[in-house]
Amino acid sequence: MRRLGKIFRPDGKTVIVAMDHGMGMNVNPALDRTGEILEAIVAGGADAVLTTFGIANRYQDILKDVGLILRCDGGYSAIPSSANGYPRMLFSVEDALRVGADAVACNGFPGTPTEQDCMKNVADLSAQGRAWGMPVMAEMLPGGFGNDVPKTVENVRLAARTGCEYGASIIKTTFAGTPEEFRQVIDASYQPVVVLGGEKTSQLSDLFVCIEQAISVGAAGVAIGRNVWKHPDPAAVTRALVDLVHNGKKASDIQGL
Repeated sequence: MRRLGKIFRPDGKTVIVAMDHGMGMNVNPALDRTGEILEAIVAGGADAVLTTFGIANRYQDILKDVGLILRCDGGYSAIPSSANGYPRMLFSVEDALRVGADAVACNGFPGTPTEQDCMKNVADLSAQGRAWGMPVMAEMLPGGFGNDVPKTVENVRLAARTGCEYGASIIKTTFAGTPEEFRQVIDASYQPVVVLGGEKTSQLSDLFVCIEQAISVGAAGVAIGRNVWKHPDPAAVTRALVDLVHNGKKASDIQGL
């Protein structure tokens, strides 16, 4: 799909900064200066931003020069409630086209009690995407965001391959095992795999090592959120990610963060 060229550079890799957390997490006060943080991320060289319908609408002027991936599912807020179930489809590919998106994203949670409903979201969005020429990124996590299903190499590999089989153009998943073990995830996936960042860490060096290892065995890039926009210098962290993904630098080369 031609739109993939807005997400991936000619080297076949991408640095995606995720800013879709506000649909289900408490992002205040870290993202209260959303425009400034977006400008820093763009200045740092991000290839694409994964974000919400609201941010995509409000900050079109800042996002015009980077790839735009729209989060299409959700339905929960950070306020505790009795709601349960699975992420619902909230936006369509047509909605994404209207805000100028280059790709859409949704969750796929195999191994959860609601996996049939959740995976139907992936299938439906993939079918829509095919009809409109819109790439789909599936966030494939065995057991979802919980800990009931271990994030072993075997489970991550199965989840990633499942996302491919359901029609996703890009697989977003977690790094698991050693580099050689994670290569099994890459080998099993016939679509590009990007590695997520997870919760904010106090040791970016550990995250950088994981990224270096993932890239070394064929990962197509990263989709990092909180470790970028919760950092005092989002532009510097973004530049470091670009160095690791595109410029062949090692984690040990990144200093001062």
